[in-house]
Amino acid sequence: MAETQPPVQPPSPHIAERQRWMGILARASAAEIERHLADIPAPPPHRRLRGPETGLVMVRGRAGGDGAAFNLGEMTVTRCAVRLEDGRVGHAYVSGRDAKQAELAALVDALLLDDAARPAITAAVIAPLAAAQDARRTAEARRAAATRVQFFTMTQMR
Repeated sequence: MAETQPPVQPPSPHIAERQRWMGILARASAAEIERHLADIPAPPPHRRLRGPETGLVMVRGRAGGDGAAFNLGEMTVTRCAVRLEDGRVGHAYVSGRDAKQAELAALVDALLLDDAARPAITAAVIAPLAAAQDARRTAEARRAAATRVQFFTMTQMR
């Protein structure tokens, strides 16, 4: 007897947007997320579906960026899944062992799944987190650029 497969769901048009906000939440600390959550109305109660659980994932690399893949090493990751009262489910995977960060990130993910509330939550939580991360990245790039050595110039000095 042939087994019937369920119909394949078309990808959500919000996949790229969700990937973006989940990346921002994964890079933000628990304190940063909590600070910006205070700027929105109190979120509805939620319950944990999974975790927070800490484990290891294998990090893979590629020689030269496009060569054969190899196992680089293991990385500690904490994951969490929460369900809001209305049934929305949020997920989060964060590097490290911060269980509070993982739960808060999953909560914000669930809140952002509401189309009506998404613009306000994005403006109050995601946008400031993204701006702070961009500022840190820019400051780090400036510090690194200050130590850059121009090897071409050094060879001309001989």
